[in-house]
Amino acid sequence: MYIGVVPKLWNETIEAHRHAVREAILDTTWALVTEHGLTSVTMSQIAESTGIGRATLYKYFSSVEAILVAWHDRQVTRHLEHLGELREQAGDAGERLEAVLEAYALISHHREHHGTELAALLHRGEHVARAQQQLIELIRDLLTEVAATGDVRDDVPPAELASYCLHALTAASGLPSKAAVRRLVAVTLTGLRPRA
Repeated sequence: MYIGVVPKLWNETIEAHRHAVREAILDTTWALVTEHGLTSVTMSQIAESTGIGRATLYKYFSSVEAILVAWHDRQVTRHLEHLGELREQAGDAGERLEAVLEAYALISHHREHHGTELAALLHRGEHVARAQQQLIELIRDLLTEVAATGDVRDDVPPAELASYCLHALTAASGLPSKAAVRRLVAVTLTGLRPRA
């Protein structure tokens, strides 16, 4: 019988293994749903494709839908981290604002179009509302910085301008090219400029 404290290395190894299994479950589920459709994928298929037992799979997630929500949450978190990095990069506030808005528009442009049923599942819930709020705050804070230089209109509160930016740039999802996305960003930025 083992007596004593479990070594830290052992705990780190177990945690890394759990993380790797979770990531494999997320990626495998997304691939299966993309290929076969939401209603065609079962927990048994996911377990088999991932190379784990069903009992192990159920220790991580209770359903296919729960896995997909976790997958979407991971994607949203990665996008927010990327936008946060752009927000903190060197350069003046106007350049950083443009970089963040362009990156958001490109994310919208590249976002995979889900079927109606899958979109309804993924684009609801607290994680989406929380991410939307974080995004508005990130852009609002940048707009506040740019406003201090006089390069952004001051007749509309920064939170409303941030909402305007997000709604305008969501249109990038239907555009045919990156060049069209960049034109949309330019038009959006023009709407932020002070009135003459």
